[in-house]
Amino acid sequence: MARFAALLLLPVLIESVFSISFFLPVNSRKCLREEIHKDVLVTGEYDINDESNTKTNLKITDSSGHILYSKEDATKGKFAFTTEDYDMFEVCFESKSPMGTGRVPDQLVNLDMKHGVEAKNYEEIAKVEKLKPLEVELRRLEDLSESIVNDFAYMKRREEEMRDTNESTNTRVLYFSIFSMCCLIGLATWQVFYLRRFFKAKKLIE
Repeated sequence: MARFAALLLLPVLIESVFSISFFLPVNSRKCLREEIHKDVLVTGEYDINDESNTKTNLKITDSSGHILYSKEDATKGKFAFTTEDYDMFEVCFESKSPMGTGRVPDQLVNLDMKHGVEAKNYEEIAKVEKLKPLEVELRRLEDLSESIVNDFAYMKRREEEMRDTNESTNTRVLYFSIFSMCCLIGLATWQVFYLRRFFKAKKLIE
């Protein structure tokens, strides 16, 4: 049973941890995007290889352009923020150097981001609340279970929204099809009467 529970919780843990390393060319900009739920704690740690005559700026924004974290001439540090709504968040690294492209080596950027249960410092919580190791693990599992329930509730809401959208679209398509058929029938009827009058005027038919 414990093994099954561990396998069930593993995908959630993987999705809550985001780690990446990449090279940032001089005078360039690279951004990473991730969708995160509402009221979720997000923490991160970055380490940028220092190069002479090169300054790297870090900025974290939401889809509305609100700045959640900003650091000029960033080299190494940490950040943390809590999301106010379900949104797409963007982490951007921008390298600037007066030396020009090709004269300065690319910078190595390491970024570790955690959100949800993985972002909480349970060691600090244990010290503050004086919890035993088993109690800390139970607290962590409780938070993780709550996160899973919230994820399923969100997926259910999205499924309901998509179903309502599909039903509304199907209804509109049906009404449009009926309207198109009525227009075609009306046009065909008008053509028949028009041609009949035309042929009568030309005395081709009685």
